Amino acid sequence: MALASEFGKGFISDGAEGKAIIFDLQTFKVTGEAKADKDADSIIYDPFSKRVFVMNGDPHSSTVIDAKSGSVVGTIDLGGGPEFAVADGKGTVYVNLEDKNELVGIDSQSLKIKSRWPLAPAGTPTALAMDVQHHRLFSAGRNPQMLVVLDSDSGKVLQSFPISAGADAAAYEPETGLVFVSTRDGMVHVFHEDSPDKFSEAETIKTEFGAKTMGLDTKTHNLFLDTADFGPAPAPTADRPHPSRPPIQGTFHVLVYGR
Repeated sequence: MALASEFGKGFISDGAEGKAIIFDLQTFKVTGEAKADKDADSIIYDPFSKRVFVMNGDPHSSTVIDAKSGSVVGTIDLGGGPEFAVADGKGTVYVNLEDKNELVGIDSQSLKIKSRWPLAPAGTPTALAMDVQHHRLFSAGRNPQMLVVLDSDSGKVLQSFPISAGADAAAYEPETGLVFVSTRDGMVHVFHEDSPDKFSEAETIKTEFGAKTMGLDTKTHNLFLDTADFGPAPAPTADRPHPSRPPIQGTFHVLVYGR
């Protein structure tokens, strides 16, 4: 979900229908929709261009929507499968490309790709967060399982840290200089920005298996994660040699962690 508060609108990506649903932030009523593409997933609002960017996984594209009118203004061929994206508020949107092990920078006005950077030693990048003030990007990958810190001006990898399996979300808290990465294995890895050029491991929070989706409230400093109870993994088959554990119906719950 992306919020364009200045226009009183919210936008929700609908991967099954390949669209973005538009709703009113006061009433929560649906007011319209915009056509995206199949597997519409990550979605962000860029306040600089006043546009919403929807990341379409399977088509390797991004659908761009004018936040005020709700109209589609363009589609960007990303050259790889997008995962999370962040905006720097100055005209650049950064996107992880999961299958290319790359991070691309998009000019949010011209809708042209202006940079394409490798993310080694991390691979299969998913989670992405940013320290806008100090021009630092935090990209977490699943294979290898690493968090990398990049300079958002040059793309240079400054540091990297090992993390647990199934990285899915990341967040940065400007007030404390903390970086959070949540993983499917039931961990939140916490790092501290000692200086813009030096980061250190602060702690690891044990959560629950499957608690990979995360939100951060920078006012209360609370972390919110959701998960469920899971049953044992089924026996491997030829079609599914590495089956995942199935969630148990009716056990969805939200975890809240405070300072």
